[in-house]
Amino acid sequence: MAAAVLAAPARLGGVRVLAVDGPSGAGKSTVARAVGAALRERGVAVESVPTDDFATWDDPVSWWPRLVDGVLDPLRRGSPGRYRRTTWDGSVPRLGEWREVPVPDVLVVEGVSSARRSARPSLSLAVWVELAEEMRLERAVARDGESSREQLRRWQAFERGWFAVDGTRAAAGLRVASP
Repeated sequence: MAAAVLAAPARLGGVRVLAVDGPSGAGKSTVARAVGAALRERGVAVESVPTDDFATWDDPVSWWPRLVDGVLDPLRRGSPGRYRRTTWDGSVPRLGEWREVPVPDVLVVEGVSSARRSARPSLSLAVWVELAEEMRLERAVARDGESSREQLRRWQAFERGWFAVDGTRAAAGLRVASP
């Protein structure tokens, strides 16, 4: 995967963008960390931005302009990006600390909707990570806690519709089974 990203053209100014997308609990974060580590071992400057820094239960995908304005557009111009992470105080999300994003060789955008149709012209490579839905739910509950189960079920229902309309899986340059 690291070789595929490096062989692909930079489409966000001089930055290559790897989007690691797929449904919740599929293993996107694990894949993103592994490819980031492999790129760093090759001496490549890598920055990662998780969509979890933006999304909330009530706003699963419409936050995208914050990522474009704060990170993608500045990097396209060769300038560092900056955004406020979403943090959770109990069950209520709010804007938290600022995060600076230096201009990297490769930007890894990881999470649900990272390879969305509107982003594809700027992506060097889109990767789809998949796993059976029942296994994903249990992984996500193990990660987020039993109290999140109903929210995660609603989230998964949303994802099915989102991915069907967006055509994300079919548009991915690589598809991988969950690690």
